[in-house]
Amino acid sequence: MTTYTGAKRFLGRSVLAGAALLGLLAFAATPRASADDYDRCQRRVAKADHKLHEAIEHHGQYSRQANHARHELREARERCWNEHHRWWDEDGHRWRNDRDWDDHDHDRH
Repeated sequence: MTTYTGAKRFLGRSVLAGAALLGLLAFAATPRASADDYDRCQRRVAKADHKLHEAIEHHGQYSRQANHARHELREARERCWNEHHRWWDEDGHRWRNDRDWDDHDHDRH
């Protein structure tokens, strides 16, 4: 029959506690997309979309200002795509999971 000494018990408990702590830290360090991240992304795209509509209305569809606003909208969509693999379609009011936006989708309105 084997008896455990106090040192062996302490070592066993320390290893168990260390493994539990390591598992907890590994789980807690996993990046998660929060609702705030999606809200920020949605607001960024909505703002860029609004600026494009304003530029087209005030300066014309093919003006320098409209082209700049198209570029800003494309960057906002790209940023959402790179961060979340989805982008906000402001005109359709929904999230899209395919990278299928058209940089000139506002030219047909």
